[in-house]
Amino acid sequence: MTKILHIDASARPGRSGIDPHGSHTRRLSAYFIERWRASRPHDPVDYLDVGQSPPANVTGRWIHAAFTPLAAREPWMHEVLAESDRLVDQLIASDLIVVGLPMYNFSAPAQFKAYIDNIVRVGRTFGFDRSRGDVPYWPLLGDAGKRVVLLGSRGDFGYDKGQRMAHMNHTEASVRTALGYIGITEVHEAAVEYDEFGDERLAQSIDQAERAVDELVGRLIGAPEAISRADALAA
Repeated sequence: MTKILHIDASARPGRSGIDPHGSHTRRLSAYFIERWRASRPHDPVDYLDVGQSPPANVTGRWIHAAFTPLAAREPWMHEVLAESDRLVDQLIASDLIVVGLPMYNFSAPAQFKAYIDNIVRVGRTFGFDRSRGDVPYWPLLGDAGKRVVLLGSRGDFGYDKGQRMAHMNHTEASVRTALGYIGITEVHEAAVEYDEFGDERLAQSIDQAERAVDELVGRLIGAPEAISRADALAA
């Protein structure tokens, strides 16, 4: 059984193709889950919408509490860290993390950055010990076998590696860096482009992204031929 954590980070509440001005990333992440469940209907899915209900931003009190040893924490520290603890527990309990992650001004949305800041936690997802010298940090989730799927959208085009705008794409790279820091290094990606153009290139890009999801779900399940695209859409 694979435990899935499905996260949406778009500020848009609906899905493209269904709702006016709906989100492409919500469309892709929902499609991924539909595809997965068509083959493995009993795998549990936990849903988190940080786009509509973002976690609280890190504060000075949060940092003070997080870097205070557990046994020495005062009651207010536990209260400050309660949301972060829930998010870390949810992440640790998951095997596959599927994220609808749009590009906002060349990077991840602030809502998702708040999520990252809450789950990169000293003593919970990374270790810290000054006695280790120049390398006092180490990941704590490296042996957990977690996998991540980042499903993006971009207004312009050419943001993938080797393309004309790749140097301006800090979205997936920033998330890969943060997750790698805590030990999650298997990350897969697919994205829609041309949103701001709204022409046939956008439609083609959506189709290509959904086909990439088809292939990715089959590969992650270990049975590329397990489900047809028509089966997924009918599920």
